[in-house]
Amino acid sequence: MTELELPIPNPIPMPKFNPAAFLANAGLGRKLLILKEKEAFFTQGTPADCVFYLQTGHARLTVVSESGKEATITLLAPGDFIGEESVAAIPGLRLATATATTACTALRITRDEMVRVMHEEHGFSDLFLKYLVARGMRTQADLVDQLFNSSEKRLARILLLMAEFGQPGEPEPFIPRITQETLAEMIGTTRSRVSFFMNRFRKHGFIEYNGRIRVHKSLLNVILLDQPAGRSATSAVLLQKPKARAMTRVKSSEKSGTKSTPKTAARRRSGQN
Repeated sequence: MTELELPIPNPIPMPKFNPAAFLANAGLGRKLLILKEKEAFFTQGTPADCVFYLQTGHARLTVVSESGKEATITLLAPGDFIGEESVAAIPGLRLATATATTACTALRITRDEMVRVMHEEHGFSDLFLKYLVARGMRTQADLVDQLFNSSEKRLARILLLMAEFGQPGEPEPFIPRITQETLAEMIGTTRSRVSFFMNRFRKHGFIEYNGRIRVHKSLLNVILLDQPAGRSATSAVLLQKPKARAMTRVKSSEKSGTKSTPKTAARRRSGQN
């Protein structure tokens, strides 16, 4: 008996995992959904059993207090995950409501499939981890903005973020449709103050709006120069302390050729009063 030695077939290589393809197509534990404007992905208090990946459109996260007051936490754009708290070790209930602000296309991923792919595919887990870190940094920046910046600067920052300034690629020409009430909820002020600031931004050419809002790069000056829109050198002098204000008048009088001292400037000020 002669044994024939058969060639060992080469193993069929497994296709390399592609995170972009995984997030673009339906499959096991994944389903593509189309949501209309104002349709909810999930509501506050429901079980956190899946994660959504926003492919197209825009959405927002809101919370409602026990007294019924609603507040907008953040706005979501294509490429964002929604409901990532469902991958926690002990899944609980949704802490917020996610609602489409425009028509959206999203991939719904079950919790089990999300946990599996995070453990087995390092390319996907790296992508998801980078998103979570960026989201945490954004939340920290929002908190600092709320604590230390004026409502005018907070509004300017929100508009710039919505127009995607500072992100890779060209900024969006128009930001998603959003009401002044929603902007007021996000920056912690009243709708009338938002209307006042929006009119001032438009007056100085920082934005254009006629149904849709268009943000210009010059709006960055409100944040970077730490100076409210429309403030002139005269108004800056008025914010100085009395002694410094008097010295400013002395310098201006010296340039004009008239003699003045802090005392005479104080007399003039008292006489005007």
